[in-house]
Amino acid sequence: MATRPERQKTQEKLDALHQRDKDHLREHEWSSGPLPELYPTYEQLSRERTTTELNVGDPTTLLVIDEADRLRMASLEQVRSIFDIGRIGLVLIGMPGLEKRLARYPQFYSRIGFVHEFRPLGAVEVRQLLTEGWMPVGAGLPKQPWAAEATAAIIRITGGNFRLLNRLLTQMERILEINALREVTKAIVEAARETLVIGET
Repeated sequence: MATRPERQKTQEKLDALHQRDKDHLREHEWSSGPLPELYPTYEQLSRERTTTELNVGDPTTLLVIDEADRLRMASLEQVRSIFDIGRIGLVLIGMPGLEKRLARYPQFYSRIGFVHEFRPLGAVEVRQLLTEGWMPVGAGLPKQPWAAEATAAIIRITGGNFRLLNRLLTQMERILEINALREVTKAIVEAARETLVIGET
């Protein structure tokens, strides 16, 4: 956060004030008169912090919202307000039908610059991803080349669905690890498919 360094400074000042007050009370423990007021006060420190945070600009330039189709109208209105006030880029990602839903709200829809539909990957694109060594985060599958039958099975099972491809490769890595295997075969791909909840292919 952009305000983190300032908050840390404020915390250090606050700790210093606590210690100062403890020392002051200890020093005047047996005093019968009113204690002299110390400066700065906690209120002054609070005002100083508020002023400092207001002067720190927000570094956010792009807001990406996944599963935007699940947002209610009140949430979309809040997003629109953030977009208008913040002068930032906004990307909404959602399931098919999101554009039609937003079209019912002219105030929001008029701010949409363009819509892009992500289609399933083609067989050539999936093969290229695998050949170039793309892997889900944390997965450690053996390096290419894999058996042609294994790659064909991956393409057939996932149908170009990127999320499903991610899940299948992650599950394949688990199966290889559990069985202490080092080669990706069609049998490994099929075993990974059986452990995932996917429709018939």
